[in-house]
Amino acid sequence: MSDLLERLRGRGWRLTSQRRAVAEVLEGDHVHLTADEVHARAVARLPEISRATVYNTLGELVSLGEILEVSTDGRAKRYDPNAHEAHQHLVCSGCGTVRDVRPEGDPMAALPSAERFGFTLTGAEITYRGLCPDCSPA
Repeated sequence: MSDLLERLRGRGWRLTSQRRAVAEVLEGDHVHLTADEVHARAVARLPEISRATVYNTLGELVSLGEILEVSTDGRAKRYDPNAHEAHQHLVCSGCGTVRDVRPEGDPMAALPSAERFGFTLTGAEITYRGLCPDCSPA
């Protein structure tokens, strides 16, 4: 059973066949699918699953904190199942590919006190941008 499915089962979340299909599609490293991509892959597993069910399930998973909603440059939102592991994102400015990265050091410590304007920091989201090997000029 996948890590996401185990976490959901541990929470007592009712795993219908539709919810299971969505969770299975989201499993893996560097998974950052759009809702339409999740739907297309879920249909391959469960042909009768509706787009509305996929959207509702994604919304529930985000609300539960089991997946992250990632927005980059006005493109379609992507869904990241690595909600419980500290990481940042590397985004291709060409094709929009997203990869999880784990830079060394504490991103919270990188912001000097003078730049905090009295805020108490609770988190940091850093997005690195560049061109992936497929989009880089040769």
